[in-house]
Amino acid sequence: MSTPEDQPNLDEALARARAAREQMVAALDEAQEPEADEPAGWQPIWKRPRKPKSKAAKKAELRKQGKRLQEAAKRRLAAGSSRRRQGVQDPRTRRSGSQATGATLGEGRR
Repeated sequence: MSTPEDQPNLDEALARARAAREQMVAALDEAQEPEADEPAGWQPIWKRPRKPKSKAAKKAELRKQGKRLQEAAKRRLAAGSSRRRQGVQDPRTRRSGSQATGATLGEGRR
């Protein structure tokens, strides 16, 4: 068993821990604040300062976006029309199975 003389005083340990905490907080504050001429480093995009675009850059971006949307609409139109059968005169030919033959439930039995 250890003797009480070997164990440190709790009050002294608590005082040392509080003093060390203040020093650590001061050191962290200094390290986290960037210098005025130093770049800020990586930041999430929502925290970065906004860089205003010129009018020409805005118009070029909108032009690209409009062109991309028009091309997507053309692709959708082409994809939809390629799946549809066109030019069929008889509506019965679009039906499937026994419906296409014209037979109904009561026609065959007289």
